Amino acid sequence: MASEELARKLQSRLAATQEAESRPESEDGSLTAKPRELDAACGDSSSELSAKLIRRLDINEGNAVSRPTRVFNPYTEFKEFSRRQIRDMEAMFRRYDTGKDGFIDLMELKLMMEKLGAPQTHLGLKNMIREVDEDFDGKLSFREFLLIFRRAAAGELQEESGLMALARLSEINVSTEGVLGAKDFFEAKVQALSVGSRFEAEIREEKEERKRQDVEKKQRQAAFKQLQSTFCS
Repeated sequence: MASEELARKLQSRLAATQEAESRPESEDGSLTAKPRELDAACGDSSSELSAKLIRRLDINEGNAVSRPTRVFNPYTEFKEFSRRQIRDMEAMFRRYDTGKDGFIDLMELKLMMEKLGAPQTHLGLKNMIREVDEDFDGKLSFREFLLIFRRAAAGELQEESGLMALARLSEINVSTEGVLGAKDFFEAKVQALSVGSRFEAEIREEKEERKRQDVEKKQRQAAFKQLQSTFCS
């Protein structure tokens, strides 16, 4: 399994680092003093590798504690998508988050792919999660869910992969290229400005729509009161 192989690699790398730290002599037999900066770096590296190894083993054994997800703003972090696209993605995510815990786990992803008409094997579902599972918790957060569409729009997914099938069958159009797809700095600059203008326009449209709804609501209430007063008089 890929997770077990990763654990073995991390363990081997940790052992190599610790072995390198334990060598006090140079090739000619003289003692060599390591700079304090190198000692600190090696210590930090060993601690980091050890922590990753322990968490990976805990995940494999089912003993891992889920890490709290960091708060993020999808509209500022995923600027290549419009506000409407992100709202559509969020609606889809919530629809299949049947546990209402803010994550899509393996069984919920299984149900999603079946509903989309592209059922996957158990191994295929695990591979789908693993491709975007940044915190190794074995499930998809909303941010990781958005990464699927970002990678699909950037052409980074294999054509026959489960994630590509999810992106295609979701009925969410992510064909537009974002700022990252611009060829040079000036194109990126212009495109960034257009993205900002588009967001502002969408926000204005939303405000205008809310105003229209408020006006219509007040008109209906006034008409009802007038009708009511007619019957009461």
